[in-house]
Amino acid sequence: MKFFRLDLLTLLISLFIFNSCKRQEGIGLGVDTSSQVSGTLLVDTTVTINTVDEDTVTVVTSGLTKTPLGEFVDPIFGTTKTNVALGIQLPTAPYTVPAGTLTIDSAVLVLGYADGFYGDSVVSRYKVNVYQLQDKPTNQTYYGTKRWASQATVLATKTFTANTHDSLTIARIRKDTIDTVQRVAPQLRIPFSKQFIYDNLFNATGTALASDAAFQDLVKGLYLTLARVQSSNAGGTLQLNLSSTRSHLDVFYKAKNDTTTDTASVSLTFPIHAAEIRHQYSQAITKAKTATAGVTSQTTVYLQGLGALRAKVGFPGLSKLNPDSIVLNRAELIITPVQGSGIPYPSLPKLAMYQLDIANQRILIQDASSSNALYQAGVFGGFYTRTTKEPIKAYRFVITSYIQDLIRKKTIDYGTYVAPIDTSEVNSTTGAGLISPSAQIAGRTILIGSDKNSPYRIKLNIFYTKIPKL
Repeated sequence: MKFFRLDLLTLLISLFIFNSCKRQEGIGLGVDTSSQVSGTLLVDTTVTINTVDEDTVTVVTSGLTKTPLGEFVDPIFGTTKTNVALGIQLPTAPYTVPAGTLTIDSAVLVLGYADGFYGDSVVSRYKVNVYQLQDKPTNQTYYGTKRWASQATVLATKTFTANTHDSLTIARIRKDTIDTVQRVAPQLRIPFSKQFIYDNLFNATGTALASDAAFQDLVKGLYLTLARVQSSNAGGTLQLNLSSTRSHLDVFYKAKNDTTTDTASVSLTFPIHAAEIRHQYSQAITKAKTATAGVTSQTTVYLQGLGALRAKVGFPGLSKLNPDSIVLNRAELIITPVQGSGIPYPSLPKLAMYQLDIANQRILIQDASSSNALYQAGVFGGFYTRTTKEPIKAYRFVITSYIQDLIRKKTIDYGTYVAPIDTSEVNSTTGAGLISPSAQIAGRTILIGSDKNSPYRIKLNIFYTKIPKL
């Protein structure tokens, strides 16, 4: 009973202590409102934005992690066609033809899928054709404007549905043991010409098989095209992973020596690969690109990947701000897609933003550069998201340092742009992302520009503090 009374006393004391702390307003120092520094919000809706062409001559398509292949008919933008050129490499160099009588069981062109398919993956069916190139690709930089010539004979063809995220179960041939099955990453498997393989690999001269260069002089390379099976379907653009671990030309053969028959396989890889890109724009896009005379800002703006379209942004309203009377706390550019424009083809998950220097070269916005003292990883933005204060999704860029420098005339606006960005950068925390035109993203976005009838027109939110006069 003695201990029970002590515990009860402790409990009562604790209740009094907690009850005395229930008003958090009483904790800390009071604020003198006469000396409090308050910020002012200025919503600048004079921001201009216009649809312009991407710098197509700089869209690199060789040696990419993701290489586009497709045919997509967008109801708004028009038709985009992408083809792929592949350089072939021997299994080993020099290559020795297996001894005995050789019989090819099958040859399969394996093309690994990469993330980034854009288009119709449900209804549309596709037909891929493979040809032999007329000229061999070399180890150099190729751009989307490069046009590849091919021979007329079809070496491989397949009609398929774009199941770019479905893994496959295939037979695995093993030498000197029982064959088995294995699960492989999502890929497109195309039956390939056995005669072409026999003529150029098993029946070629020793000189042609002595090195990769000699072999490539013989076979040149492969040319891939993709088309919609039904012209009424929209189609789409695939992204391929053409690394040696994901894409190759597999040959399965039998070698008969006297009474012994061995089953084996070899694989040829593609050390060189590049894409050619063709855009055939709709009337709406052509009009948007040419509507510059007498137009300071467009009400609707179009962005498209694969080195197609970007948008130029201007800030004429900054000239009205006195740099000696204000200090910027935050500047945020907000651009909103047209409602419903992301159905059925989604808007880009992220946009890049960059500026031009005096030499017309792309450079990072100050807020996206890690050399900036105020830079914070991940703050720069560009993601297609929604905040608790906004009812719909939008793209937001925090560009405080850039706007401050423009106001103070520490930097000159030689051109500011927003553009599509590769999906592999969606989760980037560097803030910068990519500022070079990319062939690794095929998506598009339709933005609300300076539409005075829309509450979601492009705007620049500026939070600033007035400098008191002395």
